[in-house]
Amino acid sequence: MAHLSDLHYGPRHLEEADRCFSAAVDRAIELAVDVAVISGDATDHALDLHAPAALRLLAQVRRLADQCPVLMLQGTCSHEPPGTLSVFRMLGSRHRVFVADRIGQVALIVSASSRDLSATDASCADLWLASEGPRFAEVPPGARALFTCIPSINKAAVAAAVGATAAAEAQGEQLARLLQGYAGIHGVARAADVPTLAVSHGTVFGCVTEHGVPMAGFDHEFTTGALLSAGAQATLLGHIHRHQAWTQGEGERRQCIAYAGSIGRFHHGEQGDKGFLLWEFGPGGVDCRLEPTPARRTLDIVFEGRPDLDQLRDAASAQELAGVSVRVRWTVADEDRHEVDRGAIERALFAAADVQLEGRIVPVVRTRAPGISQLVNLADKVRAWATATDVHAQPLLECLERVTTTEPEDIVAAVLAIPDAGAKAQGGLDPAEKDPRLDLFETA
Repeated sequence: MAHLSDLHYGPRHLEEADRCFSAAVDRAIELAVDVAVISGDATDHALDLHAPAALRLLAQVRRLADQCPVLMLQGTCSHEPPGTLSVFRMLGSRHRVFVADRIGQVALIVSASSRDLSATDASCADLWLASEGPRFAEVPPGARALFTCIPSINKAAVAAAVGATAAAEAQGEQLARLLQGYAGIHGVARAADVPTLAVSHGTVFGCVTEHGVPMAGFDHEFTTGALLSAGAQATLLGHIHRHQAWTQGEGERRQCIAYAGSIGRFHHGEQGDKGFLLWEFGPGGVDCRLEPTPARRTLDIVFEGRPDLDQLRDAASAQELAGVSVRVRWTVADEDRHEVDRGAIERALFAAADVQLEGRIVPVVRTRAPGISQLVNLADKVRAWATATDVHAQPLLECLERVTTTEPEDIVAAVLAIPDAGAKAQGGLDPAEKDPRLDLFETA
């Protein structure tokens, strides 16, 4: 079985998503898998049916469904608005695509001649048999595999029912009870040598994100204990973009929980390989392995201060940048932001597939002197400001005295007389040789 997840088809990541998903479909066809599962977030957001992302996703799923039956699970509502997947029910592929958009079970009914079925065969519609309620009362005859489907939970609906403060804890408790309720039917199916699989989309407490951040807290859907309590041999998860797995037991009693991870590398800094999971069920139990996809490479170049172009060129020459997405980050003070030459950075990284520039500007922190607005005398205000900013006040007070007691014409005459002498003393231009106003401008 091929387990794919988090395809995130949309205009922003279309090339990455389609290249990686296409490679995964090619590999699944090459391996002649019996069934495929897409465990949520096939799209990045709502798509118009005529949009390029929607057309390319439909074409790839059609290729996969021509190879084997496909189950698609409803993912996060913000990525896959309810109803988004309905169109996949009407693909008309060689094998039927089952869309799991409610909590329930579905059995894969495959006859020996199912691979010879045409899309117009009436029996093709019977490849998937769904339960009327949350679960089957008994294992359907002819079932080759039993899937328990728990789509992404709408937390807003939970909050509306129990209140926002109790929503996180209530959601976890209800899901744990729901999973325990499937243990009986899973046990019956396993006794009949029917593989049992749970498919869901959410966060497991303690899992690690693609950026290396452990997920802790009470607002996550699952714990490994709750998932294992369902008694399914395999638990196929989506939502977290990093492949990881947990196992319990050995042989026929082995249980495995796994995230397939995202099909491609959609953000900078993502850790781990990208691909899809190949699950195998046999007398020795269940196991899975990651089949890699040609996800893009990313490179981060970080400067603590203003980007050093020489260091940047050295880093670019030391790396093979063809096909690599590069992100350059720096941190500068607000008054130095204009000194960063973005064009020069992009020219230094011309060989990269794309360049993303992220500058962090440290704002100027202005300190207000307490009580300064209550002071009447301007000199007192200058002293208060100088104290708050750790500035020597005397030169300022002397300047203030000259400004307030000297005629404007005398101040201008004094200022005009100073630069000429300063320029000559420092070996500058002779005012007699140039227009005095130009000399004054250059000195300034």
